[in-house]
Amino acid sequence: MTAVVIDESLSVLRIQPSLYALPLQRMRRGRRVQILGVVEADGVKFCKVAASRSKLGWVQSDALVGKFRTADEERFVRLVQAAEGFDQIELASAFLQLYPASRFRAPILLLFGDLLENVAVKLSRDASSRLNRREIAASGAPVHSFYLNLAMLDRYRKLGIVFLFNDSTRKFHYNGWSWKEIVRKYPGSIEGSEATKRIESLRTKMTN
Repeated sequence: MTAVVIDESLSVLRIQPSLYALPLQRMRRGRRVQILGVVEADGVKFCKVAASRSKLGWVQSDALVGKFRTADEERFVRLVQAAEGFDQIELASAFLQLYPASRFRAPILLLFGDLLENVAVKLSRDASSRLNRREIAASGAPVHSFYLNLAMLDRYRKLGIVFLFNDSTRKFHYNGWSWKEIVRKYPGSIEGSEATKRIESLRTKMTN
């Protein structure tokens, strides 16, 4: 069974199922692991996991969410809602991958898109302050290539997130994947109506 690391403060991979056992590594939030077994020790439950093909170990089960526990889906939703910043985006992305048929999928998709459009506003502002327009003009390279090569985009691309760039306004915008997914799968829902509005707004922003 697949599980996802959601709490880095508890995500120590150990050689034995014990809080006193030698640590192998601390796993990052969003990492997917395969659960091979569960035992109790030191007052907590430990899951034996395969963190990779060659790395096995034990991690406190509270650091994970997955389909191996019935209550984890709602627990994951609460964690997504309570998180902030990039952590919230990372957790929402992990939830959407782990629970493709969840009854919470539409609201999480809507939240995901709104978070990323807010990120796009900040990326646009930060890029404008960091890029030197005189250097861009002197280089001869297309303006949009400087923006789309920004290191700030890297961690979002690792999650499969795409930001569009409007060359005339020099602003980033989320490409709207999650909103389009809502319209495709939940067209009659409240989220479907909201997503349609956001897609129309995106079209307007990209044509200005």
